Amino acid sequence: QVRLMESGGGWVQPGGSLRLSCAVSGPGFRVNNLTMSWYRQAPGQKRELVATLTPGGYDVNYPNSVKGRFTISRDDAKNTVYLQMDALKHEDTAQYLCNAIKDVFTYWGQGTQVTVFS
Repeated sequence: QVRLMESGGGWVQPGGSLRLSCAVSGPGFRVNNLTMSWYRQAPGQKRELVATLTPGGYDVNYPNSVKGRFTISRDDAKNTVYLQMDALKHEDTAQYLCNAIKDVFTYWGQGTQVTVFS
């Protein structure tokens, strides 16, 4: 049974930074052999993909809205994926969810809330 546990959300002022973490656990689930992604969903909005990290370590799929501000990375030893978010804006306010794909199966975490306020 795989488990994705997000953390690191919170309240931050515009221009600030947060780093989200997604700790992966479960037999055979290693972040370096999974396709890992971060999504976000604001109230009343569709879920949006914000970053993907391939098993080969390539970070892709940043939408224009976050490109240059968000960076996905991983720590293989900690079996954890991160989303570094800099220069945060009001419109980044959302619940952020971790996603893992292995073979044909998709797994989700419970999410962590990010609120950008002034």
